[in-house]
Amino acid sequence: MRKVLVFGTFDGLHQGHLSLFKQAKKYGDYLMVVVARDKTVKKLKNRFPLNDETERLNALCRCKLVNEAKLGYEDNPYRIIKEINPDVICLGYDQKSFTEDLAKELEKTGLKTKIHRMKPYKPEEFHSFIINTKNLNPVRNFEGKRTLQKERISNGVKKINA
Repeated sequence: MRKVLVFGTFDGLHQGHLSLFKQAKKYGDYLMVVVARDKTVKKLKNRFPLNDETERLNALCRCKLVNEAKLGYEDNPYRIIKEINPDVICLGYDQKSFTEDLAKELEKTGLKTKIHRMKPYKPEEFHSFIINTKNLNPVRNFEGKRTLQKERISNGVKKINA
């Protein structure tokens, strides 16, 4: 069995993600997806995801293209790669976090994992940031709990309705 690993935020599954999964499955027969933790996303993107880590994980578990999905680790993003020991890692076309040093990290751990970058699927339309910021503005209250605010534009002024 050839294990293929993809990892990312996956904040609202869309056609771009499904294209990534379909492309990745061409490199093996078992697709594993690692979902970034909320705190990791906040640290990397300076914002919390619209959907919390449990919601994002559950959505991936329901996706028929994914054989297995699990949450990553907050302390060391490379640790889960060593545990999974994939034959192939497939990266999104615009994925930058943890990818610059990925080959070196794999070499350090003794893994012989191949790395492939996937092609974009209509990136001007199917990108989580674009989709998630079109209609909703996710914010976290002072306790870190997710709340949603809908935005309306009226006479050129953005109005927030809680």
